[in-house]
Amino acid sequence: MKRTVLYIEDNEKIGSLVKEELEKRGFSVQWLLSGEGAEKEVNQHEIVILDIMLPGLDGFTVGKRLKKAAPAVPILLLSARTSIDDKVDGLQFADDYLTKPFHTDELVARLEVLIRRSGVTHSERILLGNHIEVDPEGQMVFDKRTGEEIILTGEQHQILMYFLRHPNQVLPKEQIYEAIWQEAYITGDKTVMVHIRRLRQKLERNPDSPEIIETLKGIGYRVKL
Repeated sequence: MKRTVLYIEDNEKIGSLVKEELEKRGFSVQWLLSGEGAEKEVNQHEIVILDIMLPGLDGFTVGKRLKKAAPAVPILLLSARTSIDDKVDGLQFADDYLTKPFHTDELVARLEVLIRRSGVTHSERILLGNHIEVDPEGQMVFDKRTGEEIILTGEQHQILMYFLRHPNQVLPKEQIYEAIWQEAYITGDKTVMVHIRRLRQKLERNPDSPEIIETLKGIGYRVKL
């Protein structure tokens, strides 16, 4: 099965070249010249390649909207901008940042790593514990014991999908907060703790003894796949 890529690039010469090279290497590429309408397409793909310098909405704005619409889909930023500030800003929502000019081999290698790390493909469901099933394509969560859908709030869903994009990794509460709420974490803020407690109440068989969302005291949280 071909890996599916949403590619947003307004430079037709670069876009045509990259699309051709990726398709030669087995990717299926949907190429857009701007970010307009991208939010409607992003859930149909495994990964996004996003140029920063776009007509209309810039890549930073488009990227944040795409991440909100599809938290599980990795975003690779492409840009001629090389400043540390631009990279730091981009990596607040994106999963990787590649500067132009670049070699296609490096681009493909980075895509492969991001797709592998995401742990999420649109053709399979993800089992958490023995009783929770996540459908990334439909953006739905089910209890296998009853077959019923578990309804999550927007923030709960984003947190869960963020864990699934970083399987088996210990994530500090500061990192989770800044990724989901897109603002700096303030020491002592309990927002993440409260949302994870409520998420556990919906997912765990015993929220007081969680099997899915682990706490590593003084370090952070982890979801094992």
